[in-house]
Amino acid sequence: MSLRFLVRVLATLLLALAAAEICLALHTPLPWMIGPLLAVSLASIAGAPTASFTPLRNAGQWTIGTVLGLYFTPQVVALVAGVWWAIALAIAWALLLGWGFGRWLHGLHARRMPHVPDSSMRATTYFAGAIGGASEMTLLAESAGARTDLVAAAHSLRLVVVTIAIPFAMQWSGLHGLEVNPSTVREVNAGGLLLLALATAAGGLAMRALGRTNPWFMGPLVVAMGFTIAGQPLSAVPGWMSNTAQLVIAVSLGVRFSREFLHTAPRWLGSVALGTVGMLVLCAGAAWLLAWATGLHPATMILGTSPGGIAEMSITAKVLQLGVPVVTAFQVCRLVAVLLLVGPMYRWIYQRK
Repeated sequence: MSLRFLVRVLATLLLALAAAEICLALHTPLPWMIGPLLAVSLASIAGAPTASFTPLRNAGQWTIGTVLGLYFTPQVVALVAGVWWAIALAIAWALLLGWGFGRWLHGLHARRMPHVPDSSMRATTYFAGAIGGASEMTLLAESAGARTDLVAAAHSLRLVVVTIAIPFAMQWSGLHGLEVNPSTVREVNAGGLLLLALATAAGGLAMRALGRTNPWFMGPLVVAMGFTIAGQPLSAVPGWMSNTAQLVIAVSLGVRFSREFLHTAPRWLGSVALGTVGMLVLCAGAAWLLAWATGLHPATMILGTSPGGIAEMSITAKVLQLGVPVVTAFQVCRLVAVLLLVGPMYRWIYQRK
């Protein structure tokens, strides 16, 4: 790790901080995430030497996972358990929607890319359409012989579109402050916070040792949930830590973009952006049906079923006070199910003899 790289990281963080302050002054939704995400993305596309430090991103996920785990009181867990069937339906919907998106991408681009073998094109469009994590879907696509650059680009662009569009839509519609079961932990206790940090760090290290996906999010989330369910939440997490976590996560997303990113199959990127908007509309319709069936608020279900990432959608739910535990449960269960099922589904659909 060179001094030049550290300077690039520091400059990127300062740019992100300035963008967050501007968004705070403009009263935009999620200023600590959307401001840095837009600023760093635009700077990266313009050719600026932006950089993200992986340990900082891990620390951000660690913080957000801990914050979200503190929402899972016994009453909230009972509420989430009562809608298990809705979570199962949301998982089936996500798998079906991702498959349909991949078929649509294949129909648009198979003839435009004759240099790509048909089997590779099938794998590329299928894993690009799947609603899962970018790194996990790219690894699965690589094992199937897909164009991993197109898969990674599709997931990066989808995540940014969703992360920006949904908070603005929620703020414009006036849907915020509807949390039914807010976190009961409001006071910061220095000793309790230190113990909570050590325990959640152990959870993250254990998840990483086990080779689990998103270890620095899932490990702290599970550990913090355990303390809260047991009635020993220990301490709240200071607001400045949560804001800083949002900023470093946004930076890690923004640096994925570059001039080369835009020059890589611009028609592909355009169709992914258009398809993502279509998925948002379809997910909103499905969310309204689930809200009607469960009695939960439509805004909560929109975040729970949206094709975004766990951390990003859960942060949105936290900041706008829109059913954090329900959103987190829906997103976590979907991620696990997609990781377990999307590979076997591909083999069953396209590789049967």
